[in-house]
Amino acid sequence: MSVVQPKILLALSLAAMMAALGGCTTYKPAPKAFNEATIQPYTLDSGDRLRVTVFDQQSLTNTYTVDQAGYIAFPLIGQVPARGRTLQQLSGQIAQKLQQGYLRDPDVTIDVDRYRSVFIMGEVGQPGQYAYVPGMTVQNAIAVAGGFTSRANQRMVDVTRKINGQVLTGRINISGPIIAGDTIYVRERLF
Repeated sequence: MSVVQPKILLALSLAAMMAALGGCTTYKPAPKAFNEATIQPYTLDSGDRLRVTVFDQQSLTNTYTVDQAGYIAFPLIGQVPARGRTLQQLSGQIAQKLQQGYLRDPDVTIDVDRYRSVFIMGEVGQPGQYAYVPGMTVQNAIAVAGGFTSRANQRMVDVTRKINGQVLTGRINISGPIIAGDTIYVRERLF
């Protein structure tokens, strides 16, 4: 083997590494709203199951699920838009509609009975759909999904999140918080 061949091999290897690493630097971090969503009041969306209590009205007190269109079907008043609203906003809206000809001074409280799921994909033991628990971090979610595979990047993950009707993706540390409805993708490590 001549001296020229190792130099060509080295040059080709370096070029391949630079191309691979060059693809990593084109990633743009998520906008500020992405991280702020984790500290905002919880907003409802499809899949949330709510426990609605109307004081002194047993027939109206029940659990209701936010449907795919973003509504809950409530007795007497029909479809009530829930998507994008906080629990307080929705309870005020229901109380206001009940006050229009049904109840004199309704006292409505709402609690989340079951949060919408989180989805975990990529280099984890058991990818799939899992129940969200308030305060959950990426690391907690990965543990629920069977932990990392041997090929997983164990420092950073991609999280896709719906914020104000927009779907955004951001790369975050595994100790970062997640919110209900997030999709977590664990990438394969380079080395």
